Amino acid sequence: MSVSELSPLNSTSDLYPSRKGKPAKIITRQDPIIYADRPDTSVLNQEHLDFYQQNGFLVLHNFFSAEEIELFNEELSRLSGLSTKTADSRFILEKDCQNVRSIFEIHVISNVFERLCSDPRLTQLAKLILNDDIYIHQSRINYQPGFKGKGFQWHSDFETWHTEDGMPRMRAVSISIPLTANTPSNGPLMFVPKSHKHFLSCSAQTPANNFISSLKEQRIGVPNERHISDLVRQYGIVQALSQPGSIILFDCNTLHGSNSNISPLPRSNLFFVYNAVSNQLVKPYDEAPSRPEYLAARRSMRPLE
Repeated sequence: MSVSELSPLNSTSDLYPSRKGKPAKIITRQDPIIYADRPDTSVLNQEHLDFYQQNGFLVLHNFFSAEEIELFNEELSRLSGLSTKTADSRFILEKDCQNVRSIFEIHVISNVFERLCSDPRLTQLAKLILNDDIYIHQSRINYQPGFKGKGFQWHSDFETWHTEDGMPRMRAVSISIPLTANTPSNGPLMFVPKSHKHFLSCSAQTPANNFISSLKEQRIGVPNERHISDLVRQYGIVQALSQPGSIILFDCNTLHGSNSNISPLPRSNLFFVYNAVSNQLVKPYDEAPSRPEYLAARRSMRPLE
């Protein structure tokens, strides 16, 4: 499907209905994966473009220098230390302890990460895939400290961003930056390749203020086990194993998750979510109140130069 074939949008259009107590089902994707008709192969070579198109994710190694990763880790340490000194709702703690699970809106909290999200090396990748001006829909750090880091259930980000935030179409891409090694034993990011071609709707109703509990342990917006099993039987599971300095690009609809980290090795990843300006948020499709700005940018939607 080319960009010109996209159907018109309005606040009531819903190509990907989910929740509202209706039966869960698998819906064929209605949107392109790479929006540029003639992608610039000087940004990503054809092999990389083909892999992303087919699998919904791509790992690029040796993207950042050791000095840059050291700077990012110093900032990570500083922000982690703030967690015990602030009641800021952007700092999410684990459900059963005071360990930091996630920090949101890091490009607002941190000057270092504000500069990083606008780094042309990242923005040109997002613009290549989305073929539009872009802005930061969401940014975060996900921690998984050794012995104590809890996992993240299988999910498609788009299901939540569409249903709870009002993101109309699959025209967003996440770029994850590992600040520690993602090894087979410390809860690495895992993908179901080719799952981005299928939208897995969910059946449950969205409770009021669902985000308060879902950021600690997601239960609503998680596909049913039969649908996950069907896709895994067809496509398998791939671990995005990577070293600090790598980046991981993945489509907004790619099914992903991670195991709990019972190893002594910490695992921490940054995430910047780039959304197309033409895909800005409308009224949430579950008809619930909008989630906070730090989870889904509405007022602060500033195109990145």
